[in-house]
Amino acid sequence: MSRAPLLRWAVAAVVTLATAAHAQIVIREDQPSLPIRQATVHAVIDDALKLLEEEYVFPEVAAKMTKAVRQRQRNKEYAQVKTGQELAELLAEHLQEVSKDKHLNFVCSTAKLPKDLDPTPEMAERTRQGILKSNAGFRRVERLDGNVGYLDLDWFAEAEDAAGPAAAAMNFLAHTDALIIDLRRNGGGSPSGVALLCSYFFDETPVHLNTLQWRQGNGAEEYWTLKELAGKRYQSKRVYVLTSADTFSGAEEFAYNLQSHKRATIVGATTGGGAHATSERPVLDHFVMYLPVARSINPITKTNWEGTGVQPDVAVAADAALRKARKLALASILIATQDEETRREIRMCLERLK
Repeated sequence: MSRAPLLRWAVAAVVTLATAAHAQIVIREDQPSLPIRQATVHAVIDDALKLLEEEYVFPEVAAKMTKAVRQRQRNKEYAQVKTGQELAELLAEHLQEVSKDKHLNFVCSTAKLPKDLDPTPEMAERTRQGILKSNAGFRRVERLDGNVGYLDLDWFAEAEDAAGPAAAAMNFLAHTDALIIDLRRNGGGSPSGVALLCSYFFDETPVHLNTLQWRQGNGAEEYWTLKELAGKRYQSKRVYVLTSADTFSGAEEFAYNLQSHKRATIVGATTGGGAHATSERPVLDHFVMYLPVARSINPITKTNWEGTGVQPDVAVAADAALRKARKLALASILIATQDEETRREIRMCLERLK
């Protein structure tokens, strides 16, 4: 089975981000509880630990998680579990306690799940319609006072789904003098979508952005900027990326990529700290493990942001990041221009921001 369609950056508690290749798995928060017997509890644990030992990105950490959960079994800590939801919550908590991996998650569906999680045609179409309606994550594009561009992005869709909205957004922003990209509410998404948007801030010469290194088979997949884009590139102008503690996963990769290449200034708070790509794995009939199967390796830093988050260049509270970035952008425009009318306008904008 090809790995690429299954890879994800972000995993929310009850839903995975949708792509055309792999339809959305929705596990409702308001679903009724699934009664569960002790024999099933142990079978679920056995299957989950087997997956960890075979596929989790760091085998030594998988071994520690297995040891910890087995000790909890011997201590009868799962003996009083009555529902699948309770078991999933406990396992997620216990696995993360050892691994500190925010991508590693475990959920229960009261409804029976398909074994391979492959989408039906109806699911794929529903997913496609959802991507269209959400504009592939592109929430808002605006020209702010002083000719500063603003892009608010909710998540990163697959490159093929995001290409149109990205081109429209970047064409709109092409003649601004500086750009602010707001990722403060962005939980991640597709690595290919991250590479697509990064490409707009470099020239046509491909730039190596990131490598995903799998544990299994020592495979790796490199992500590079694209030679051809549907929209106008945004080169040689200042870019500011807004971050918060909720900026996670693929959104962190976007910020880290541009920061490491000195192509953007990161403004805001330290990000969530999740640098592993995940794959959904079914466990028996009613459980899904969101399993980190690959780690990021930045070609410049030779490491990633796992556990530490992306550190901002300008650290401010997340709710103050937009105002701060606007001031920085306007100040940079003021320095760069010699036109007195423009300088007067920029000074007025800066005064209003006070």
